[in-house]
Amino acid sequence: MSTLQPTANAVSAANIHASAAPTTPPVSAKTWIAVIGATLGAFMAVLNIQIVNASLADIQGAIGAGIDDGGWISTSYLIAEIVVIPLSGWLAQVFSIRIYLLVNAILFLLLSAACALAQDLPQMIVLRAVQGFTGGVLIPMAFTLIITLLPRGKQPVGLALFALSATFAPAIGPTIGGYLTENFGWQYIFYVNVVPGAIMVGMLWYALDAKPMKLALLRDGDWAGIITMAIGLSALQTVLEEGNKDDWFGSPFIVKLSVIAAVALAAFLIIELTVKKPLLNLRLLVRRNFGFGMLANFLLGIALYGSVFILPQYLSRIQGYNAEQIGMVLAWTGLPQLVLIPLVPRLMQRFDARIIIGVGFVLFAASNFMNIYMTADYAADQLLWPNVVRAIGQALVMAPLSAVATSGIEPENAGSASGLFNMMRNLGGAVGIALLQTVLTKREQYHSNVLMQSVSVFEQATRTRLEQLTQYFVNHGILDRADAAHRAYLAIGHIVQKQAFILAFSDTFYLLGMALIVALAAVLFLKKPGQTSAGGAH
Repeated sequence: MSTLQPTANAVSAANIHASAAPTTPPVSAKTWIAVIGATLGAFMAVLNIQIVNASLADIQGAIGAGIDDGGWISTSYLIAEIVVIPLSGWLAQVFSIRIYLLVNAILFLLLSAACALAQDLPQMIVLRAVQGFTGGVLIPMAFTLIITLLPRGKQPVGLALFALSATFAPAIGPTIGGYLTENFGWQYIFYVNVVPGAIMVGMLWYALDAKPMKLALLRDGDWAGIITMAIGLSALQTVLEEGNKDDWFGSPFIVKLSVIAAVALAAFLIIELTVKKPLLNLRLLVRRNFGFGMLANFLLGIALYGSVFILPQYLSRIQGYNAEQIGMVLAWTGLPQLVLIPLVPRLMQRFDARIIIGVGFVLFAASNFMNIYMTADYAADQLLWPNVVRAIGQALVMAPLSAVATSGIEPENAGSASGLFNMMRNLGGAVGIALLQTVLTKREQYHSNVLMQSVSVFEQATRTRLEQLTQYFVNHGILDRADAAHRAYLAIGHIVQKQAFILAFSDTFYLLGMALIVALAAVLFLKKPGQTSAGGAH
């Protein structure tokens, strides 16, 4: 429901843009309704990743799932989503955009409600996987409609709407999820989709034109490419999601999946570059703007999903925040984007889009570097300004990056471009989270070892602190002084571990900042978009 206000602002921006550029062909209200309905669907699909993550502990407890197995509630959704995104362009040709999009939108709603009724873990995993498959369709199809239905002059407005799903939805997801879970119960994170979903279905039903299906394309489909891609991406996503928990290559399961992913994805690349009718046109990657845009988008995914992963971890582990409190802190990464994103199309009229992207990446990187000197007192108040700076940076990046990367993409390649671009951002998120989990574990161990060398019983300060803690426990009811001393040692260990974790979290923010600096370097290689684009061909 929160997407309706920025939608109105974006349409207002479109009207202003139209008066400033009279040569731009007018866009009918029906077309705008189709674009807005599709982007609302993309928003909901992305929101369903983070809104569930924020409430995962409550869901696990309700359906009797352990911590390790419960992770599959999110993993199953992500695997299905990342597999279907690159398939959507071809499947939309087969079944027609109207039928394909409507069927998946309706199924997404039904499955969302069904997830709230799941009784055990196997049911929830299956329902989330199928929901991810339908939700994954909504993301690239919204992007495809924007770059095919809108003329070049209006595409920045459409891409600004799409940015609400790509950057605003992950940021606001924990806020909505935490509030609903704490106040109404975890089931409502699924029920919340019903009303905006019904609006989305109504808009798409009205605005999308009926076109004949082309079922004959199924006979000539790139089935070898589809199968190898599905196997490779599923295996890779599973490795990334489960690797840190299973000690990476110390686990035979992870080793086998890694080999399967490497072989399948290598076969997929060979097939796509040699068959006459490939599933995805990988030759788009050699185009300068699309190739470097993809790299920047991948790194954006690392930082975007990585920051949304690491902040709740920090607030929960170090500060003891509950889901609602975490959501309130992250709201300052989301809410400013509601104001800023609708203004981006106007900025793109006045300034070179590459400059806007560069400023966005600089601010996003700076927001992470602001968090590299955290202490035990670093909580909501200290995170406010880094989160606001992050919000500004994210708002400035997505729409212009999408516009520059897809400039010059022909309508027949729009499906491939959309699939690759959106898959790469999601894949970046999976890589980023896996990398951050590993870095957090390894750096905590490193800092703990370094700190423990300073906490020696031969040091007078340590002995004094141990004596103070021992006396504290004696004064609070521990009669056995040996037991009190043991508790004092444990307390010192806990303090050291907490400080080691704080330093490790600081390191993860540094890593995210550096990833965005590399993305900024990729932006320097982008060319100024020419006078033609996929949208301009209409």
